[in-house]
Amino acid sequence: MAETPGQKTVVVGAGPVGSLAALYAAQRGDDVEVYELRNDLRDPSTTPLNFTRSINLALSERGIHALKNSGSDALLDHVFDATIPMRGRMIHGRTPTGDLYEEAQDYDIHGRTIFAIDRAGLNSRLLDVLEQLPNVKLFFNHKLTGADFRKCKAWFEIQDGSSNKNDRAREVEIDFDFMIGADGAHSAVRHHLMKYARMDYKQEYIDTLWCEFRIEPKADVSPVDPVSKFVISPNHLHIWPGRVFMFIAIPSDDGSFTCTLFLPSAEFAHLETQPDQLLPEFFDRHFPGVTSHIAPKDLISQFTQNPHLPLISINCKPHHFQASAVIVGDAAHAMVPFYGQGMNAGLEDVRVLFSILDKHAIQETNQPDSEGSDNGSTAVASVAKRGLALAEYSALRVPDAFAINDLALQNYIEMRASVLSPSYRLRKYLEERLSVHVPWLGWQTKYARVSFGNERYSEVVEKSEFQGRVLLGGLVGAVGLPVLTGLIVLLRWRLAGARGSNVLGTQLRGLFGWVASIWR
Repeated sequence: MAETPGQKTVVVGAGPVGSLAALYAAQRGDDVEVYELRNDLRDPSTTPLNFTRSINLALSERGIHALKNSGSDALLDHVFDATIPMRGRMIHGRTPTGDLYEEAQDYDIHGRTIFAIDRAGLNSRLLDVLEQLPNVKLFFNHKLTGADFRKCKAWFEIQDGSSNKNDRAREVEIDFDFMIGADGAHSAVRHHLMKYARMDYKQEYIDTLWCEFRIEPKADVSPVDPVSKFVISPNHLHIWPGRVFMFIAIPSDDGSFTCTLFLPSAEFAHLETQPDQLLPEFFDRHFPGVTSHIAPKDLISQFTQNPHLPLISINCKPHHFQASAVIVGDAAHAMVPFYGQGMNAGLEDVRVLFSILDKHAIQETNQPDSEGSDNGSTAVASVAKRGLALAEYSALRVPDAFAINDLALQNYIEMRASVLSPSYRLRKYLEERLSVHVPWLGWQTKYARVSFGNERYSEVVEKSEFQGRVLLGGLVGAVGLPVLTGLIVLLRWRLAGARGSNVLGTQLRGLFGWVASIWR
């Protein structure tokens, strides 16, 4: 009996998430084709979709776990060659007396770190691994223009400049068994998928724009001390909080820092009117110390030359259509960048997707009559099983996508304002001490659950909210019970002198009702 050929899996989007999806599919024996709108992403002249020179990313446990499970033994070491561990935030500010200060806030009391990595560097390493696989083909400058997810056909426009100016670009038609859309927030796969799936879709722009800046490495570098090339600590994510806006800096392995200004659109519009005069003064007032690392003239030139871009949040459901297509990463759940989970969530999508596909494939091969079936019936069974797997994936992943989108929006408030709040610091302190001294309780900070574990995002939210209620109840008990005891003693004393008083009974009922409402 002839061997059943591997399925043809088409991945649209060759960014980190799409590249990892292609690698997972290739490791399972699929014939994989990867189509990318842009030129080869390893080419320095290729313009990123967001039109910035570079964006540094934070790689955390979820992304690392997905890379580990890719089936490529060398991939993780290859990726980690270009990472920098960040053990926490470094908060910058000015004291009431006018002195500059830096305050480190570790992410984790157990010493775990996240890792700064350049997006282009990570992408290049993934593409290098893919290019070595015999069952993977890469197609750059291919724009998805149409898809029929019932007939499993797609059409791509070739944008390599080979057509004449007045001619329409050449178009190719391809067949596929399975398509994975990993083509970003403005996904063409999602656009065409919505014509077939009954997809709920929500897109939201927050009232904040962002602009990229760069802190250059030191000129005088010690050959024996690699850290000497950094002008500020390379092992922290640096934050200048401004209550309603902020400036951050993330290290790069060349000694520079990729910096980002997050600012309401009205503030951007104001600064754009007279950047030469307004920008340095604005930075000195709100982000003290930055102009000692970026000269005012460089600050102005970077502000005027680099684009001021929006931040988008996207939720949709389901993430699939029948057995033919699924969307992952930003195509399914684009989020604001404030939790550093956009890429990590996308890489985790790939791991979760293929674990579910593998589970259903194993169930298929364990069927008693599977050995006697012909290729045609086996192919039909495979499609049916894939359809069940994709339905399970959507049902599992949609709540988590919604949860991390909400967490990312909430974390903007934490980064720009809560890091200065005594109540935020108290809760963090209590939760960390509980995780150390009574580990059997399973107590962790929300950030630790998100960044250093693989729990579902939706479960992280539930556990964090529960911990918050317990801490609030404990705090009220610790502070309020002595007061409550004193009030009860006082009321009993008054009761002795005023037995039968309706007023007193009302006071007692009100007091106990108030205590009960706090505990609820």
